[in-house]
Amino acid sequence: MSAVPQPQEPMLLRADRDRIVTLTMNRPQQMNLLTSEMLDALQAAFDEIAKDASVRVVVLAGAGKGFCAGHDIKEIRALREQPKIAALFGKCSRMMMSIPNLPQPVIARVHGAAAAAGCQLVAQCDLAVAADVAKFTTPGVTWGFFCSTPAVAIGRNLLRKDAMEMVLTGDAIDPRQALEWGLVNRVVPVDQLDATVDALARKIAAKPRRTVAAGKRVFYQQLDVGMERAYELASDAISCSFADEEGREGMDAFLEKRAPRWK
Repeated sequence: MSAVPQPQEPMLLRADRDRIVTLTMNRPQQMNLLTSEMLDALQAAFDEIAKDASVRVVVLAGAGKGFCAGHDIKEIRALREQPKIAALFGKCSRMMMSIPNLPQPVIARVHGAAAAAGCQLVAQCDLAVAADVAKFTTPGVTWGFFCSTPAVAIGRNLLRKDAMEMVLTGDAIDPRQALEWGLVNRVVPVDQLDATVDALARKIAAKPRRTVAAGKRVFYQQLDVGMERAYELASDAISCSFADEEGREGMDAFLEKRAPRWK
């Protein structure tokens, strides 16, 4: 007799406590990849939180060993055509834009690796606290698809040459480098991560709600004029890169765990 299939746990977990909402990406075996389904789950959660005046702060976390490994290369490979790939990146860009558009501040709790769009997600959050075992990388260039969309958020956090070094080399940086370059606000031992994130969230939650919401809105309005257009351009660039011959070879090499063979 075959076993009865067990229901899968929710893709995104939500915990509410003392006006602070913690959203945990819950696909640890997949390194919390930003699949179309994960993007939908995050978008729905952000849309709901945006209308909830009782929520003062959002913490974004990941289950398992890593924070988020970015997009699902298998999913992109299966889409094949540039318009379909562009639609996926358009969905991702909309979700990313929801973070600065939220009235509540969002804190990334980074306990492990944040790669490609996962690194973008850290950069897009208003604040970020990293464990001393985390690492950050935008490795797309190594595989033939430049991390154009991650570069939108990263380029608005880091100095230009630091950002360009990340996206041009694909090298990983450690938490101390991420702190020095401005990608994260705090680096703490992993056993102090939750307490540090909680203390920061509670400090912000104690501030006046409307003042925080208005201040956040104006901050991004004056700082990031043109971000939506930047995401349109970057989404087109990265989807073309994945659909290109080099991107397809890079995806094959990545999935087959071999070095790319460039022509």
